[in-house]
Formats: sequence, structure tokens, C-alpha cells
Amino acid sequence: MKFTLATVLLLTAQASAFTVGFSPTSTRVSDTSLKAKNVSFKEDSRRALVSGINKVADAVRVTLGPKGRNVVLERNYGAPEIVNDGVTIAREITLRDPEENVGASLIQEVAAKSDSKAGDGTTTSTIMTQALVNNGMRAVTAGINPVGLNRGIRKAARVITDEIRAIAKDVTGTEDLKNVATIASGSMEMGRIIAQAADKVGSTGSTVVEESQTLVDEIEFTEGLTIDRGFISPYFVKDQERQLAELINPKVLVTDAKIDNVNDIVPLLEQMVKSKDPLLIIAEDVTGEALSALVVNKMRGVLDVVAIKAPGFGNRRREYTQDIAIATGASFVAEELGITLDSVTLDMLGTADRIVIGKEQTTVVTDGKQQEAIDARISQLLREKEAADTEFDADKCQERIASLGGGIARIKVGAATETELKDKKLRYEDALNSVQSARELGVVPGGGACLAHLQDKLRDTILDAMEGDDERQGALIMINAMGAPCMQVAENAGIEGAVVLSKVQSLAAENGFGWGWDAGSFEYCDLMERGILDPAKVTINAIENSASVAGLVLTTECLVTEIPIDLSEEDKQAMFDRQAMSAGMGPGIQ
Repeated sequence: MKFTLATVLLLTAQASAFTVGFSPTSTRVSDTSLKAKNVSFKEDSRRALVSGINKVADAVRVTLGPKGRNVVLERNYGAPEIVNDGVTIAREITLRDPEENVGASLIQEVAAKSDSKAGDGTTTSTIMTQALVNNGMRAVTAGINPVGLNRGIRKAARVITDEIRAIAKDVTGTEDLKNVATIASGSMEMGRIIAQAADKVGSTGSTVVEESQTLVDEIEFTEGLTIDRGFISPYFVKDQERQLAELINPKVLVTDAKIDNVNDIVPLLEQMVKSKDPLLIIAEDVTGEALSALVVNKMRGVLDVVAIKAPGFGNRRREYTQDIAIATGASFVAEELGITLDSVTLDMLGTADRIVIGKEQTTVVTDGKQQEAIDARISQLLREKEAADTEFDADKCQERIASLGGGIARIKVGAATETELKDKKLRYEDALNSVQSARELGVVPGGGACLAHLQDKLRDTILDAMEGDDERQGALIMINAMGAPCMQVAENAGIEGAVVLSKVQSLAAENGFGWGWDAGSFEYCDLMERGILDPAKVTINAIENSASVAGLVLTTECLVTEIPIDLSEEDKQAMFDRQAMSAGMGPGIQ
């Protein structure tokens, strides 16, 4: 029997399709499984979302205010964690019901957004979202158009945030920063330490929180430009006891070249011997006869010189060395700029007030002559930070800004137990973020008094800005939610929230903006004078983020979730064996 070429190819293809164990597609087909989805509509979908939101919000809201309580978080390993931080609590919650868990994830997003934008106010954002969603659900159930509600809520939020920006008061001194930090951390001692750090390093400086081995909190300051590189040779050391080399009013050579030929630097060294000024050399590396010549001259007392490697790696090394050149007023010596080492003169060297070189770190205390150039460099770095693609790049920009600007303050947190240490670190971080936010947009009265006052003051203004009844209902929902933080602060202190809210609004109407209830002392007073302050940025973010998520929840008409499959131990083992067998067999014979 004779077959045409087309017939042979057809039979071969059919045969290969039915080959067992050898085709790469056969193993993939056997492992394929379709996961079913659960779809719920209208009232059922919204009810599930609200239930999840309420469960997370109820866990977070107990932490608000000076009388707020803690929440214990179980850990799979190690000791449980006791925290007072809203976003940390929200992130830890995962609900068994998939539909409710979607609602929990939405409110976690609100808390995370507030944390990333302002660094604090996560509990306030959560409480506002809960109030908006619950009141909005009643309106939707009553037949009001959810799209109109959403528009009304967002318009009202814009009116409120614009008013907060207008009435916020600028931070005037260290005392205001201390008050903001004290309210955010819940501790006067923490507030004092943070205000001290903020005052010392200034607005461009950086403050970091580290763990300490002691039981008390301490603070250390690093002045000037810090370079994570030490002396190349121990023969450069002057102070043998502390293993340091200190240069007073030195000249600074900054280059990206590798120095190994002594002839390259001889002209410069001869000029330095005549001027008798100390010299710091910052280069990619100093080796060979060049290093030997520097060490010999140092030990003989001919020349007071120290050499260090340039900090960083790759492209960052050039950026760091340019920062140093700008801070000291040095010309950046690079062949691509047409400047060679043997052509360097004294007027191309930088200056500093004092430089301390250790084994692994160098600190440059600038003399202030290059302040204008430093300010311009900081402005450039701020723009680079805003345009950074990754958080890592942004952090590196902030480090460089801090080094150029005002130095670094290190708060070393001490505690008796690991649990207490973690809680204190979270409080410090919240308070530091609050201080930064207060510097940006100013401060408003704390304790929920700002929103309580605006709830009464802006009611007519907000309603007049709405178009149609549905938008007005959305605006009313936002207006009613504005009292929720003030009421929650009172309820956490054991007082009826509605009574406190009414009293705060009447006092603010009589005595002016700033009056409220001090939950710490159970007194009605001028909160601005008493130092109970919140950053305006925190309050603004709470309004914007809660309005965003609440509007999306109210306009939800369908919810799609995966159906969870509970596997027995035998099923888990069988699945593991199948995966191992599939991985071991490979694609088969081709």
C-alpha cells in the first residue's frame, strides 16, 4: 500500500497526539484544574463587604486617643505582639469568609494609604471609612442612587480638605513639634526626645529609630557629612587610643581616579608641604607607591595627610563624591572633565572646619562657606526623590539630603522585653511621621475637635455646593461621619460620645476654633493653647482616603471571590506527591 506524503504526516500527527508519557502536553493536561468562583450580587455583595470592614474597624478603633487600649497580635513564632498602631493591626487581620475578607482588604488599603502619605492617622481613616460605609449602606438600601451618593461624598471631601488647609496654623517652634509628637506617641518623654532630634537636625536632616541594648531611650547626633569609609592604612592614625585621625581646617582632594602612581600627586604634595595645611584625599583607591609615599611622609611628619576610598559603588559612587565636592567647595577631579591629578592646584581643593576619620567612618564638619551650593544640591535631590522609581532610590536620596543638610539623629529605643520594644518603635515611627507632616501643612486642634467644628460650620456650605438630592444625601453622610473620631475618643475614655461631640461644637461656636475636649484630663479647653495638636496633613488624608474607598464600596453591585477548598492531610500529601512526580519526570522524550 502506498501513502502520499500528506497522508504520512497526518498519521504521524495523530499517533503523536495519543502517545502517553512522552508528549509534554500530556503532563500539563493531567495537572490542570479549574477553580470555581463565587459570585454575589446587589445587597448580598455590599453586605459582605460591610461586614468585613466592620470587623477590622472594630479591632482598630479601640486604640484611638490618650485612653485608647492595645491589641494583642498572635505570632506563628516568637512572643505575641502588643501594639497600639492602627495600620499594624489592620494588616494582621485575615477573615475566613472570602467575601468578608475582600472588605477587610479594602479598609487595610485605606490604612496603608494614610500610613504611606502622612505616616499617621490610620485609625482616624479607618473610623471615618466605617462611618461612611455604614451610613451609606442605609441610604442605598432606602433606594438612593449610589453613584449620586459617591459624587456627593467626594465633593464634600474636597470642600472639607480645602477648609482644613486654609485654617491650619504653621508650626512655630520646637514646642509645637513636641506637642505633635507627644499626642502621636502617647508619651511626653517620647515627644521630648523627638522634638530634641527635630530641632537639632533641622528640616533637611534625618532621624532614624534603632534598637538599644539598654532599658532607657537615648539619642545620638551625627553632625556634618558622614561617609561610610575609613582610613585606607592604619599608619594614618594620630590618636592610637581611639584609633582616629583628626584634621583641623584641612584641604580636601576629591577624585574618581585610582591613584597608584606617585608622580601623579607629587606636584600637589609639594604645594601642600609649602602651605603646611592638612590634606584629605578621597579617591576610588590609593595603592602601590602612591600609598607608600603618603605613609612615609605622614610618619616623618613632613605632611599631615589621610586617604580614604570614595563611598558607594558604581553610579552611586560618582554621585556621593560629587556631594562631597559640593559640600567642601572642591573641584571634582575627573579625566572626562579635562582635569588630571598632576594639574591640581591649591585653589581646586575643598575646605572644611574639621574632619574625623575612623576605621569605618569619616565625618566632615563643613565650614559653611558653600551653603548656597549645598542648598541648590538639596533642592535637586528633593526633585530626584519625588521622581524616584523605587522606594530604595527615594531612601538613598533622603540619606544624601540628610547628610548634606543637617546631619542625622539616631534614637536608640530601650525596653525590658521584646514586646515592649516593638511597641515603642512603632510609636516613635508614628510620631516622627506626624512631626514631618506638621512641618509640611501645619497643625489643627487634635482629639477630633477640628472635624467636629467643621461639621457644624461647613454644613450649609457643603450642601449648597451639591447638585441634586442624591448628591446632598452623599454630602450629609460625609457631614455625619465627621463627628465619628471625636465620639470614639470619648467612648474609649468611657464617656458618652454624642454628649462630648455636642458640647465641643457648642464651645467652638461660642469661643472660636480650637476648643475641644482633652481626654487625658477630662476637661473642655482650648486645645491649641494646651498643645493637643494634630498635623493638618494627617486629617486631610483621613478624609480623602476614607471618601475614596467608601464611595467604591457603595457603588459595588457584584462581588467575585474564589471558593475556598479545605484539603485533608491525605489530600495535601497526594497533591505534594503529584507535584514532586511531575517535577521529576520533566517534559518527557521529544
